[in-house]
Amino acid sequence: MLKMYINPNIKRGRINKEIYGHFAEHLGRGIYEGIYVGEDSPIPNTNGMRNDVVAALKAMKVPVLRWPGGCFADEYHWKDGIGPKETRKKMINTHWGGVVEDNSFGTHEFMELCAQLDCEAYVNGNVGSGSVQEMNEWVEYMTFDGVSPMTALREANGRKEPWKVKYFGVGNENWGCGGNMTPEYYGNLYRRYQTYVRDYDTENKLTKICCGANIDDYNWTKKVMETCFKGTPEHLHGLMDGLSLHYYTIPGEFWTQKGAATGFNEDEWYITMKKTLKMEELINRHGTIMDEYDPDKKIGLIVDEWGNWFDVEVGTNPGFLYQQNTMRDALVAGINLNIFNKHCDRVKMANIAQMVNVLQSVILTEGEKMILTPTYYVFYLYQNHQDATLVESYLQAPLTGTKEYEVPSLQESVSINEEGHLNITITNLSLNESYEIDSILTDWNAQDVKATILTGKMDDHNTFENPETVKLADFTDYTVTEQGIRFTIPPCSVLHLEVK
Repeated sequence: MLKMYINPNIKRGRINKEIYGHFAEHLGRGIYEGIYVGEDSPIPNTNGMRNDVVAALKAMKVPVLRWPGGCFADEYHWKDGIGPKETRKKMINTHWGGVVEDNSFGTHEFMELCAQLDCEAYVNGNVGSGSVQEMNEWVEYMTFDGVSPMTALREANGRKEPWKVKYFGVGNENWGCGGNMTPEYYGNLYRRYQTYVRDYDTENKLTKICCGANIDDYNWTKKVMETCFKGTPEHLHGLMDGLSLHYYTIPGEFWTQKGAATGFNEDEWYITMKKTLKMEELINRHGTIMDEYDPDKKIGLIVDEWGNWFDVEVGTNPGFLYQQNTMRDALVAGINLNIFNKHCDRVKMANIAQMVNVLQSVILTEGEKMILTPTYYVFYLYQNHQDATLVESYLQAPLTGTKEYEVPSLQESVSINEEGHLNITITNLSLNESYEIDSILTDWNAQDVKATILTGKMDDHNTFENPETVKLADFTDYTVTEQGIRFTIPPCSVLHLEVK
């Protein structure tokens, strides 16, 4: 029997709700068809947003949404997406499929979506092909309530009151699709551009996010931090509130051979788990570099692109990045969210890529049909961690896997939410082993336990013909003991225990 030790008396920090954030880019059917169908669509909608998708997203409490990209952000010119739709400029989406982007989903539509979801807005500005003036005017257009040309333009387009925008990204992947810049060059550009990302309203304090590294490019983190922090720290600290990090789990050897989203074997399962666990190493090592300049951890690490990236489904546009979603994706989501929780002192936001119909989606649509993916259910299970307090926990985890790809079998995180309930989330990465776990709770008398599980075979997934192959179920294989809770977690599962 394995032991899990939980001490609610030792508090490790606050788990920002934004760790459970999402990302929607102008990519494939992510926004168009997936979220936005237009006011005249026969698909039930409110101001163009699909009612079924919005309702499902609200049920799992989406806390923040990042838009318009991604690579698309650094070729996006926001003025093309405002005003009457019939006069908006059309453009070629050069990054994603070479299709025509008609700009019918722009700033007003994005802010409408955030209002319907009741979530924070994370807007990503254009550094790669945009000007300082363009970025400055966008912030003014969205947030200023005084007399100015941008305020007048917003009012002319039907919006008198400014919006609340909490997060603003100054560029995206500027080491790659955002301009192929060196870290020193981008660091200096960031210092310049962020100067004009102003707080126009004392009630709307922008959180400014600097473009961070791709995977393990520790030199980028070092040089950008060094460039941005030249001078007195007291003077420069306010230039940056967050530094981004991008890491996708790719089981294949090359970007061009990522592996299939379904029909994989056990080796591919375990190599995916092993590569996912690298997230902890990345957070630790990038965090150590950040500590040199920010020892008090006032700057958040923003993991604003993460998730599985597989080969596209056969017969779909390669530039649309549409892939199925299995129990393998569910386990990857659970692992990452547990890691983010346990590093909440540094990780302040994370945005899975992407929300609908793209990469590791929580929702898939096909015309008027909609299905929830296994990843959706993991986010639904974990929602009680949002804005909760991380507490000390340790879980014994024997190794599992194939000979070449061994990984710790179990991952956990534990928090206390506002209601004073203890929330325990555990992932079992093993495909064939169940584990009996004896949890020992310090100074906690477990009186009432509610348990929910997501489990199945490794390749189980939902389709439009069979939309409930994978779904949540009540979990009853536990007993309350004098010391805590004893339970058996089945293989290939994600378990949530709420303890009062």
